[in-house]
Amino acid sequence: MSVWSRFTRWVKSVFGGAISAVEDPRLILEQNIRELNDQVPKMNENIATVKANVMMLQKEGNRLDRQIESLTSKIKAAIQAERDDIAQQYAMQLEKAKEELQRNKEQLKYASAAYDKSLQVKKAFMREKENKIQEARDAMRAHERAKWQSRVADAMEQFEVSGVDQTHEEMVQRLNEQTARSEARMELALDSVDTEALKIEEDAESIRAAELVKQFKMEMNMDAGESAPAASKEEAADRKVELPEESARDEGEKTIGKERRRTQ
Repeated sequence: MSVWSRFTRWVKSVFGGAISAVEDPRLILEQNIRELNDQVPKMNENIATVKANVMMLQKEGNRLDRQIESLTSKIKAAIQAERDDIAQQYAMQLEKAKEELQRNKEQLKYASAAYDKSLQVKKAFMREKENKIQEARDAMRAHERAKWQSRVADAMEQFEVSGVDQTHEEMVQRLNEQTARSEARMELALDSVDTEALKIEEDAESIRAAELVKQFKMEMNMDAGESAPAASKEEAADRKVELPEESARDEGEKTIGKERRRTQ
């Protein structure tokens, strides 16, 4: 092995490993997707050029067809006019036109085949492009899921390594024990209180309150009964005071009536 070969191998081993370490597969795949999409406009441009060539050859063929038809008519007219010299000139032009038409047909054949081939190539390229892009996106999504799973695994390992999991369970157990002791103390405190006596006292207070209300109602009814007779006595007294006045008025009216009869 020559010195140069050994040197090139050493360079590849050193820089190749460095490049592999620096490369990010996700970024490279994203760049590949962009390059694949960028190739579509270029391909369309090339196909348009091939299509334009086909159209130009078709137009040229149509022109040659019209020229051949015109020259043929002129030759026939010259022969009928017994002008062989003119007919010979048109015949030479006709021969050249037929040769050009033959070349045009061959060129058109190859150009049409090239155009059809370019369409097939584009169709295959588009299908392959979509497959490559879908494959790259699937790989990137799988890579993201793997990264998330790796982070979860790291977190679980940290729990186990640093004792977080054990400490967590221990603290939860302690809180549960404290809660149980507090609930037990509450139950003991409630059991030590004579709840039956408290209930009896509450009922007695309710009965006492009902008796007080009953007494208030009785007193209010008695006051109402006494005030009613007093009012009736006052009304009677008023009526008695008014009786003499009414009798005096009656007497005066009788006297006036007697005097009137006397005067009459």
